[in-house]
Amino acid sequence: MHPLEHPEPELPFQRQVDDARAERALRAALDAGATHVDTSDAYGADGHNERLVGRVIKDRRDEVVVATKFGLAVQEGEESRAFPVGYAFRELRVNAEPRLIRGYAERSLANLGTDVIDLYYAHYPDPGVPIEETVGAMAELVRDGLVRRLGLSNVTAAQLRAAHAAHPVAAVQNEWSMWRPVDADLLATARELGVGIVAWSPLGSGFLTGGVTELGAGDFRHNAPRFSAENLAANHDRYEPIRTIAARLGLTPAQLALAWLLHQDEHVVAIPGSRTPAHIEENVAAADVTLHQDTLAQVAEALAKAEVAGATLL
Repeated sequence: MHPLEHPEPELPFQRQVDDARAERALRAALDAGATHVDTSDAYGADGHNERLVGRVIKDRRDEVVVATKFGLAVQEGEESRAFPVGYAFRELRVNAEPRLIRGYAERSLANLGTDVIDLYYAHYPDPGVPIEETVGAMAELVRDGLVRRLGLSNVTAAQLRAAHAAHPVAAVQNEWSMWRPVDADLLATARELGVGIVAWSPLGSGFLTGGVTELGAGDFRHNAPRFSAENLAANHDRYEPIRTIAARLGLTPAQLALAWLLHQDEHVVAIPGSRTPAHIEENVAAADVTLHQDTLAQVAEALAKAEVAGATLL
């Protein structure tokens, strides 16, 4: 499967986007062979990204698997609970109470302009709600034909196991890249249960493209310790061997990062974000790259030495 195209937001999900540019990028992804679009009701104010996706796929609905998420775009008047994150803003606010889930789904269906969501995720586990209760309400959406498959995002192995016991989980979405290993217990549990892994931020928020050496004013990544000026410089030096391997193979650093990830497990799919057709075509081409075992061993050796500066904080 080709890498999934992910209209990747910047937390806390309200960044302004150029709609025309975004629509061109998404169309380019579909034209290049991407078959899965990942979004969320929290990406942009009032479901902005879902509505953008809906416009693009309107006449191409049968070409794509549409995935979206719920739980962060909590309607006014409803309480929410803190989910800690390592960014400078420290937490996200979540509400995944069963009584709200049908409303979330109906709102997303309207935004997307479709009558069914192919893959529906709980965006983050709600600290105040057992995951199996959330999934139980999601299962009703499958029963009623509003959703085809269920997913979980940013969960632990124990949460995945509990949720899967309530209703089969098709995919679990967690961060995974050359500079953010997936949790070993989560990966083992997913393999045991037959759950696919969808890797978000497979290019390390752009770092693994090799072109990020400094950040401009207003860049969201200022919230991430890995991207502080000192840490970014150190990380750039430490990942030089990876860029060298990519050059030797005739690949871009991004293509090597994506191809490497797709070689880690037969059921992993990457969702790189991009705003330009050229980068999207570059990313999609990585799905056709076969890495020799010797190359994978060289990459593993280089990664073992590349201790990430700022990793303990994010």
